[in-house]
Amino acid sequence: MSLVTGIDHIYLCVSDLDRAEAFYDRALGDALGFRKTRFALHGDPHVQYYCRHYGIVLRPARSAAPHDSYAPGLHHLCLRVDSIDDVRAAATALAGAGIEASAARHCPEYAPDYWATFFEDPDGLRLEVTNYRAERRARHDDW
Repeated sequence: MSLVTGIDHIYLCVSDLDRAEAFYDRALGDALGFRKTRFALHGDPHVQYYCRHYGIVLRPARSAAPHDSYAPGLHHLCLRVDSIDDVRAAATALAGAGIEASAARHCPEYAPDYWATFFEDPDGLRLEVTNYRAERRARHDDW
């Protein structure tokens, strides 16, 4: 039995909070419809982007080391939308917000019905938007 029902929040440490905030305002706010709030915690400014299900929080990094997707830690962050058409719409909205995102594309190497768009934040963190695939739906429905 699993007591966990979902992800509540994800914290991302960023090298330049103002630069990251400008990027995530466009990517998460303008393009993907997240809402935003700011708060301070232990004297550090934080910027939170949130939807109905979870939050993504930016906080200042305490190290100047660049992000390395293949070092221990976060490899990439993937956001889910409902359909392939929503992946296409997300890719279009990201591009319209000035984000260098890939065109929505079919990725059968991951799953037969896998579609995604890919982009990076200013620190090189890889982000992705993918569709709610049959395997994921079955996992949810048949749990």
